[in-house]
Amino acid sequence: MSLVRLNIKGISYSQTQNGAYALILNEVDGDRKLPIVIGAFEAQSIAIALEKEISPPRPLTHDLFKNFADRFDIVVKQVIIHKLVDGVFYSSLICERDKIEEIIDARTSDAIALALRFQAPIFTFKNILDKAGIYLKVNPKKEDDDTEDNILMDELVANELEPQEPGENYKAKSIEELHNLLEEAVSNEDYEKAAHIRDEISKRE
Repeated sequence: MSLVRLNIKGISYSQTQNGAYALILNEVDGDRKLPIVIGAFEAQSIAIALEKEISPPRPLTHDLFKNFADRFDIVVKQVIIHKLVDGVFYSSLICERDKIEEIIDARTSDAIALALRFQAPIFTFKNILDKAGIYLKVNPKKEDDDTEDNILMDELVANELEPQEPGENYKAKSIEELHNLLEEAVSNEDYEKAAHIRDEISKRE
């Protein structure tokens, strides 16, 4: 079975399961998206790894795993989403130490959180993408690549996942107020809130 490389498109709220989020993976050499329902803690951990400007005051569980692995010269080489059963994705960490390769079973959300920290590629098998991948039709626009990515994510959110908006309206806040709120959220280890604030700051800058 051939492997297909994926990258992370973004994280969205999911109304299909209470307290859950949808992680969106994108086929690197194609147009299909692979949505995976994950928990709030894993969503926060992945968002922190994606958002380089947010630095937790203490290491999260996945950061601790990375620090532990670095100390003992263990490297996560790649992540493979290898099985889909009853809507649940199963993944493996391909690790290496002293040129010896080991395969470790992991929840997909944990595996991807670690892949980000090790800068390891993410793969799945073609038959899994054929079964669970979705196509999204986006109206063509003359925009730059970043704007097109935002349009695509907005279409995905609106058409497929029907996300909920965060409770607090950050659009009415000034940049200074947003930076203060961001610092407070990080200090309180409320990384979900911090990610939303950082998104609003990025839109304005």
